[in-house]
Amino acid sequence: MASPKLYPLVVVDVALFSIIDGDLRVLLVKRAAEPELGRWALPGGALRPDLDASLEDAARRVLRSKISVDIPHLEDIRTFNGAHRDPRGWSIAVLYCALLPRDQVQALVRSKVEAVEWACAADPGHRLAFDHALQLEHALQVLRNKVDRHALPLHLMPERFTLTALQRTCEAILGSKLDKAVFRRRLKGSADLIETGEFERGVQRPAMLYRASDGFDFDLR
Repeated sequence: MASPKLYPLVVVDVALFSIIDGDLRVLLVKRAAEPELGRWALPGGALRPDLDASLEDAARRVLRSKISVDIPHLEDIRTFNGAHRDPRGWSIAVLYCALLPRDQVQALVRSKVEAVEWACAADPGHRLAFDHALQLEHALQVLRNKVDRHALPLHLMPERFTLTALQRTCEAILGSKLDKAVFRRRLKGSADLIETGEFERGVQRPAMLYRASDGFDFDLR
Protein backbone atom coordinates (compact mmCIF):
# COMPACT_ATOMS: atom_id res chain seq x y z
CA MET A 1 0.00 0.00 0.00
CA ALA A 2 1.46 3.36 -1.01
CA SER A 3 1.78 5.86 1.79
CA PRO A 4 -0.24 9.09 1.51
CA LYS A 5 1.80 12.08 0.34
CA LEU A 6 2.54 14.80 2.84
CA TYR A 7 2.98 18.46 1.99
CA PRO A 8 5.54 19.55 2.90
CA LEU A 9 7.64 16.39 2.82
CA VAL A 10 8.47 15.28 6.38
CA VAL A 11 11.66 13.28 6.94
CA VAL A 12 13.71 12.06 9.89
CA ASP A 13 17.52 11.89 9.92
CA VAL A 14 19.72 10.26 12.57
CA ALA A 15 23.23 11.15 13.69
CA LEU A 16 24.38 7.89 15.30
CA PHE A 17 27.67 8.29 17.17
CA SER A 18 30.06 5.66 18.54
CA ILE A 19 33.67 5.45 19.73
CA ILE A 20 35.92 3.37 17.47
CA ASP A 21 39.68 3.02 18.02
CA GLY A 22 39.56 5.97 20.40
CA ASP A 23 37.87 8.31 17.91
CA LEU A 24 34.32 9.68 17.75
CA ARG A 25 32.67 8.30 14.61
CA VAL A 26 29.30 8.82 12.95
CA LEU A 27 27.48 6.21 10.89
CA LEU A 28 26.97 7.21 7.24
CA VAL A 29 25.12 5.39 4.47
CA LYS A 30 25.71 5.53 0.74
CA ARG A 31 22.40 6.15 -0.97
CA ALA A 32 21.25 3.55 -3.48
CA ALA A 33 18.23 5.53 -4.75
CA GLU A 34 17.31 8.98 -6.01
CA PRO A 35 17.46 11.71 -4.97
CA GLU A 36 21.19 12.08 -4.27
CA LEU A 37 21.97 8.62 -5.66
CA GLY A 38 25.48 7.49 -4.70
CA ARG A 39 26.01 10.28 -2.15
CA TRP A 40 26.89 9.67 1.49
CA ALA A 41 24.32 10.76 4.06
CA LEU A 42 23.05 10.32 7.57
CA PRO A 43 20.56 7.44 7.70
CA GLY A 44 17.09 8.86 7.23
CA GLY A 45 13.78 8.55 5.48
CA ALA A 46 10.30 9.93 5.04
CA LEU A 47 7.55 9.80 7.64
CA ARG A 48 5.01 7.08 6.86
CA PRO A 49 1.69 7.94 8.58
CA ASP A 50 0.39 4.47 7.78
CA LEU A 51 3.31 2.90 9.68
CA ASP A 52 4.58 5.49 12.16
CA ALA A 53 2.74 6.55 15.31
CA SER A 54 5.28 9.33 15.87
CA LEU A 55 8.41 10.88 14.38
CA GLU A 56 10.52 8.84 16.80
CA ASP A 57 8.81 5.69 15.54
CA ALA A 58 9.71 6.79 12.01
CA ALA A 59 13.37 7.25 13.01
CA ARG A 60 13.51 3.81 14.60
CA ARG A 61 11.84 2.20 11.59
CA VAL A 62 14.29 3.88 9.22
CA LEU A 63 17.28 2.60 11.19
CA ARG A 64 15.89 -0.93 11.27
CA SER A 65 14.94 -1.00 7.60
CA LYS A 66 18.11 0.58 6.20
CA ILE A 67 20.91 -0.65 8.46
CA SER A 68 19.38 -3.20 10.88
CA VAL A 69 20.07 -1.09 13.99
CA ASP A 70 17.86 -0.79 17.08
CA ILE A 71 18.57 2.18 19.36
CA PRO A 72 17.52 2.17 23.03
CA HIS A 73 18.01 5.95 23.44
CA LEU A 74 17.07 8.41 20.70
CA GLU A 75 16.51 12.18 20.94
CA ASP A 76 15.26 14.83 18.55
CA ILE A 77 17.58 17.83 18.75
CA ARG A 78 16.60 20.20 15.93
CA THR A 79 14.27 20.73 12.97
CA PHE A 80 15.58 21.84 9.56
CA ASN A 81 13.24 23.11 6.87
CA GLY A 82 13.04 24.97 3.58
CA ALA A 83 12.33 24.76 -0.12
CA HIS A 84 15.88 23.94 -1.21
CA ARG A 85 17.28 21.43 1.30
CA ASP A 86 15.76 18.50 -0.66
CA PRO A 87 15.36 18.34 -4.47
CA ARG A 88 11.89 16.84 -4.02
CA GLY A 89 10.60 20.20 -2.80
CA TRP A 90 9.68 22.01 0.40
CA SER A 91 10.56 19.74 3.30
CA ILE A 92 10.88 19.46 7.06
CA ALA A 93 13.67 17.29 8.48
CA VAL A 94 13.75 16.35 12.16
CA LEU A 95 17.27 15.51 13.31
CA TYR A 96 17.69 12.78 15.91
CA CYS A 97 20.85 11.93 17.79
CA ALA A 98 21.83 8.55 19.22
CA LEU A 99 24.83 7.25 21.17
CA LEU A 100 25.72 3.57 21.20
CA PRO A 101 28.80 1.46 22.05
CA ARG A 102 30.42 0.07 18.90
CA ASP A 103 29.96 -3.54 20.02
CA GLN A 104 26.19 -3.00 20.04
CA VAL A 105 26.07 -1.70 16.45
CA GLN A 106 26.30 -4.35 13.75
CA ALA A 107 25.23 -2.17 10.83
CA LEU A 108 24.15 -4.18 7.80
CA VAL A 109 23.31 -2.83 4.35
CA ARG A 110 19.60 -3.16 3.67
CA SER A 111 16.86 -1.15 1.92
CA LYS A 112 17.96 1.76 -0.33
CA VAL A 113 21.52 1.69 1.02
CA GLU A 114 24.57 0.74 -1.05
CA ALA A 115 27.17 0.79 1.74
CA VAL A 116 27.76 1.93 5.32
CA GLU A 117 30.79 3.64 6.85
CA TRP A 118 31.88 4.80 10.30
CA ALA A 119 33.29 8.22 9.39
CA CYS A 120 35.17 10.69 11.55
CA ALA A 121 32.47 12.83 13.15
CA ALA A 122 34.47 16.06 12.91
CA ASP A 123 35.65 15.43 9.33
CA PRO A 124 33.62 12.72 7.55
CA GLY A 125 35.66 12.98 4.36
CA HIS A 126 32.62 13.07 2.07
CA ARG A 127 30.44 15.78 0.58
CA LEU A 128 27.19 14.78 2.24
CA ALA A 129 23.78 14.70 0.59
CA PHE A 130 21.00 17.23 1.25
CA ASP A 131 21.90 19.46 4.22
CA HIS A 132 23.41 16.60 6.19
CA ALA A 133 26.78 18.31 6.63
CA LEU A 134 24.98 21.08 8.51
CA GLN A 135 22.95 18.54 10.47
CA LEU A 136 26.06 16.60 11.47
CA GLU A 137 27.84 19.79 12.50
CA HIS A 138 24.90 20.73 14.70
CA ALA A 139 24.63 17.27 16.28
CA LEU A 140 28.35 17.22 17.06
CA GLN A 141 28.20 20.69 18.63
CA VAL A 142 25.21 19.73 20.79
CA LEU A 143 27.08 16.63 21.98
CA ARG A 144 30.26 18.59 22.71
CA ASN A 145 28.38 21.31 24.58
CA LYS A 146 26.71 18.71 26.76
CA VAL A 147 29.98 16.98 27.67
CA ASP A 148 31.69 20.36 28.17
CA ARG A 149 29.02 21.10 30.79
CA HIS A 150 30.16 17.93 32.61
CA ALA A 151 27.43 15.55 31.43
CA LEU A 152 28.70 11.98 31.16
CA PRO A 153 28.23 10.23 27.80
CA LEU A 154 27.59 6.85 29.40
CA HIS A 155 25.45 5.65 26.47
CA LEU A 156 28.73 5.37 24.54
CA MET A 157 30.35 3.15 27.17
CA PRO A 158 30.26 -0.65 27.40
CA GLU A 159 28.32 -2.24 30.24
CA ARG A 160 31.37 -1.98 32.54
CA PHE A 161 34.18 0.51 32.16
CA THR A 162 37.05 2.25 33.96
CA LEU A 163 37.20 5.95 34.73
CA THR A 164 40.19 6.20 32.39
CA ALA A 165 38.10 4.81 29.53
CA LEU A 166 35.34 7.29 30.37
CA GLN A 167 37.83 10.18 30.32
CA ARG A 168 39.15 9.07 26.92
CA THR A 169 35.60 8.97 25.57
CA CYS A 170 34.98 12.53 26.77
CA GLU A 171 38.27 13.60 25.17
CA ALA A 172 37.29 11.95 21.87
CA ILE A 173 34.05 13.93 21.86
CA LEU A 174 35.64 17.25 22.81
CA GLY A 175 38.68 16.83 20.58
CA SER A 176 41.01 17.87 23.39
CA LYS A 177 42.79 16.41 26.43
CA LEU A 178 41.38 16.70 29.94
CA ASP A 179 43.35 17.01 33.16
CA LYS A 180 43.04 13.66 34.98
CA ALA A 181 42.86 15.13 38.48
CA VAL A 182 40.24 17.71 37.50
CA PHE A 183 38.20 15.06 35.66
CA ARG A 184 38.26 12.69 38.65
CA ARG A 185 37.20 15.46 41.04
CA ARG A 186 34.16 16.26 38.96
CA LEU A 187 33.11 12.60 39.09
CA LYS A 188 33.14 12.39 42.89
CA GLY A 189 29.67 11.94 44.25
CA SER A 190 28.13 11.50 40.79
CA ALA A 191 24.84 9.63 41.05
CA ASP A 192 25.28 8.48 37.44
CA LEU A 193 28.25 6.20 38.23
CA ILE A 194 28.01 2.99 40.22
CA GLU A 195 31.01 1.00 41.45
CA THR A 196 30.64 -2.66 40.47
CA GLY A 197 33.13 -3.99 43.02
CA GLU A 198 34.99 -5.63 40.13
CA PHE A 199 38.35 -4.80 38.61
CA GLU A 200 39.61 -4.96 35.03
CA ARG A 201 41.64 -8.03 34.18
CA GLY A 202 44.89 -8.65 32.38
CA VAL A 203 46.64 -5.42 33.40
CA GLN A 204 49.46 -4.73 35.87
CA ARG A 205 47.48 -2.25 37.97
CA PRO A 206 43.78 -3.20 37.72
CA ALA A 207 41.33 -0.30 37.99
CA MET A 208 37.82 -0.36 39.42
CA LEU A 209 35.04 -1.05 36.95
CA TYR A 210 31.95 1.16 36.94
CA ARG A 211 28.52 1.04 35.32
CA ALA A 212 25.83 3.59 34.57
CA SER A 213 23.15 3.99 37.22
CA ASP A 214 19.78 2.40 36.58
CA GLY A 215 17.64 4.69 34.45
CA PHE A 216 20.57 6.92 33.45
CA ASP A 217 19.54 9.42 30.76
CA PHE A 218 21.95 11.58 28.74
CA ASP A 219 19.52 14.32 27.74
CA LEU A 220 20.91 16.33 24.79
CA ARG A 221 18.24 19.00 24.96
